Amino acid sequence: MPLLLGPFVRCRFSATLLVLWLVFAGFTCTGSEHATATLPAAFNDLLPHFLVEPEDEFIVKNKPVTLTCRSTPATQIYFKCNGEWVHQDDHLIERTIDPATALPIMQVTIDITRQQVEKIFGLDEYWCQCVAWSTTGTQKSQKAYIRIAYLRKNFEEEPQGKEVALDQEVLLRCHPPEGVPQAEVEWQRNEDVINPGNDLNFFITTDHNLVIKKARLADTGNYTCVAKNIVARRKSTSATVLVYVDGGWSEWSKWSACGADCSMWRSRECTQPSPGTGGKDCQGLDLQSLNCTSEQCPQTVSGAEDVALYVGMVAVALCLTLLLIVVVLVYRRKKEDLDSDVADSSILTTGFQPMGIKPSKPENSHLLTIQPDLTTTTTSYQGTLRSRHDATGKFSMTNGPLLDPLPNGSHTLHNGKLKSDPAEFVSRLSNQTYFKTLPRDVANTSYGTFNFLGGRLTIPSTGISLLIPPEAIPRGKIYEIYLTVQRKEDLRLPLAGCQTLLSPVVSCGPPGVVLSRPVILSMDHCSDACLDNWAVRLKKQNYEGTWEDVLLMGEELVSEPYYCQLEAETCRLFSEQLGTLALVGESLHMGAAKRLRLVLFSDAYCSTLEYNIRVYCMDDTQDVFKEVMQMERQLGGRLIDEPHILLFKDSYHNLRLSIHDMPQAHWRSKLLAGYQEIPFYHIWNGSQRYLHCTFTLERLSLSTCELTCQLCVWQVEGEGQSFSLDFNIAKDTRAVDAEFLLMDSSATALAGPSAFQIPYLIRQKICSSLDAPCPNGADWRMLAQRLKLERHMRFFASKASPTSVILDLWEAQHFYSGNINQLATVMADIGKQEAMIFLVSDGEC
Repeated sequence: MPLLLGPFVRCRFSATLLVLWLVFAGFTCTGSEHATATLPAAFNDLLPHFLVEPEDEFIVKNKPVTLTCRSTPATQIYFKCNGEWVHQDDHLIERTIDPATALPIMQVTIDITRQQVEKIFGLDEYWCQCVAWSTTGTQKSQKAYIRIAYLRKNFEEEPQGKEVALDQEVLLRCHPPEGVPQAEVEWQRNEDVINPGNDLNFFITTDHNLVIKKARLADTGNYTCVAKNIVARRKSTSATVLVYVDGGWSEWSKWSACGADCSMWRSRECTQPSPGTGGKDCQGLDLQSLNCTSEQCPQTVSGAEDVALYVGMVAVALCLTLLLIVVVLVYRRKKEDLDSDVADSSILTTGFQPMGIKPSKPENSHLLTIQPDLTTTTTSYQGTLRSRHDATGKFSMTNGPLLDPLPNGSHTLHNGKLKSDPAEFVSRLSNQTYFKTLPRDVANTSYGTFNFLGGRLTIPSTGISLLIPPEAIPRGKIYEIYLTVQRKEDLRLPLAGCQTLLSPVVSCGPPGVVLSRPVILSMDHCSDACLDNWAVRLKKQNYEGTWEDVLLMGEELVSEPYYCQLEAETCRLFSEQLGTLALVGESLHMGAAKRLRLVLFSDAYCSTLEYNIRVYCMDDTQDVFKEVMQMERQLGGRLIDEPHILLFKDSYHNLRLSIHDMPQAHWRSKLLAGYQEIPFYHIWNGSQRYLHCTFTLERLSLSTCELTCQLCVWQVEGEGQSFSLDFNIAKDTRAVDAEFLLMDSSATALAGPSAFQIPYLIRQKICSSLDAPCPNGADWRMLAQRLKLERHMRFFASKASPTSVILDLWEAQHFYSGNINQLATVMADIGKQEAMIFLVSDGEC
């Protein structure tokens, strides 16, 4: 047998030595023997192919790993690791013959130690592959990667404890420690492993988070995230989940028998279910009384006592009759004086004037801007300005009407302004039985007195307004209506799963008032306005204090008392009922996003080395922005950059904030970590609509006043915003004032014609002109198309006067920025210009 000197030397058996080769082919080479052999001539035309190729391995602690390579037919096999040949002395060789094919088989193994891998660890991955030779050519095996296995001790994110309502969805997040190979995750509850296959109420996401689909009382416990791989096993800190139960009311009991005081009683208990584990008690009355009828009232006197009772009753009746005659005489005299005032149209034009300055209207609105002479309407508005409530009392108040009557039973208005101050009005509301939870927040409440001419309520700087169209309040009635935005601490809106609050919680009332047509509530929302991403629901708080769904956006029925138009940033809600309302969105997939407004503040005055920058992350609605501005004004802060908008997606990823590029010679950050982080659910489903992070910086000298840096805010694996800051912390010492607060000086309440851009009589003429169907389509349908409202055609068509509803929506959209010339142009395009000119020239307007 010829001597082989290396992996590149090829040798052959001579034909005469074939028998000897077959005899010795089965021997095993070990130690320093060479990984070579020769093949008989019959196999010279075969390329080697691999029966076993090296596979990926992990080095655990200091234990070497073994790589194996087996090929047939092969004369030589050698390993190459990271491009370098492994020394032949490091190979262990075995030779056998395949009994089925009689082909020789060669197997080679090598050992890889931790030290070999660590030499290049961090620069590149360590890999090996084997190369097999035959007399015909060579073949290379696949690469096998050798990695050092480890599992770090600290979890990148650990589960946080939560208090959740019964049946609410719970998400516990876990990001296991970094490790090689990647750690597997299991969840434990009270040290018992959770198996989602056995309990379908549990679900573990692909990124290792635990979802409890509907929280049960039995799900209360300590939850632990466990990470493990071939190296170690790590446990997170335990997160306590407390499932609480809010109390529910039982059914009312039957009315009791009529008592001696001629009253009946019924009760109910907070037992279905009883509040538990910190849940709220039931809200509302648990005891009600009702006066009995005279037939049901038990008789307590008889005989002579009855006679005395009847005599006393007759005497009282005579006294009351005489008193009534005197009152009627006085009333008639005063009524004549007051009726003479009502006949003068000045009561309707001045008695319902705005409480503030009315915005100026553009000039040259010759078609629609002539103010009507309301004397033509006095014949249809009869009687004094007194409250004419139905006998059924649909105000759902237990302590009488909201308007305090004057001695003669009427209610007077002086120059359109209410005599009572806002604080007194809110105090009266909050004392009513149903309004015990109404906040005493005068700055965020507006109110006014309205009749059939309608009007408007606005909460300044919040984007919230209530339009009361003409004829919405029945003729002969006067309502005192309020509008307020609720704070989060006043109401806890129950949210579950992927639900999130998209709007402020707004109350308008009093609930139960009779409306002849819908009012329009306008408020901001913070969704991306793509209904393909959301299931948006309108929620209303009922008389018991619980929230119920009253509308699903996109599936509205024209017969329902609510209808909603969702614009890019605003929601216009048609409502035939007043109450407490809010928009709640449920994301349909991870592409759904909320708009966050990012606002930066700093200290207005800085006399120390430390300097703070506060970054607020809030829902992009004006009411939240106003609240933060007011709070910073009290803190003496100043706005240091324009607000930025960030789309925050339902991806379960947190929001991170970091600061960079500060001049190291003058400033340094006192933040220990590289970034700050706001958990996803604190933003998506948190109890606060704004959160903030504070960056504490330190200047190295009091003489340093210039600050330049880069502030980054981004959602992990999502969109981000970058703020380039460059300002002088000493010169610009302006506090948050009216310039930054965006103070809205417009009137909070406008009543009558001053609340609308379109004069009342012209509005009536437009409605009578366009309501009737026209063969060429020149009717209300064309008006809706020209105003880009055609998607609401079915809703408009369901109303007695479609044109009036369209004009109501136009008024709600364009009160501050509307161009009445533009509306006149639309009317002219429809072909109604001649009719409008006739109306103006005829003097009727």
